[in-house]
Amino acid sequence: MSRKDKVAGEIKKVVSTMIQEEIRDPRLGFTTITRVEMTPDLRFARIYFSVYGSPEQWEETLKGLEHASGYIRRTLGQELNLRFVPEIAFKADHSSEYSIMIEQQLQEIKQLEQQATQPRKKTRGPQKTRRRTKEKKS
Repeated sequence: MSRKDKVAGEIKKVVSTMIQEEIRDPRLGFTTITRVEMTPDLRFARIYFSVYGSPEQWEETLKGLEHASGYIRRTLGQELNLRFVPEIAFKADHSSEYSIMIEQQLQEIKQLEQQATQPRKKTRGPQKTRRRTKEKKS
């Protein structure tokens, strides 16, 4: 595990804790930090987040995170022992929505396959109709 990965993990942990416990912005509702990508020189960090909600809530969450980015960066400088505090940028991570959509499609395919493989009732085929004829009385 490289130093870049270790720093990214620490940033993820600190920012997640800050969003859940310290930042009191209603726009940050159900926000989850999914991953952090760092440049090799540790000067820039791209923080990916996921939100449970509508596209409007995604936009509002991004605005809330950008509004709090100065506070987040200052706290990162206090928590991490780095020569330079990385500049941070927030990006929406839609991979969780994509995986939910794929899971739903797989469930639909599974149901269709189960319906196709279920044994059908055996039918006799087309039945002949019998004519009713009057019996001759002798």
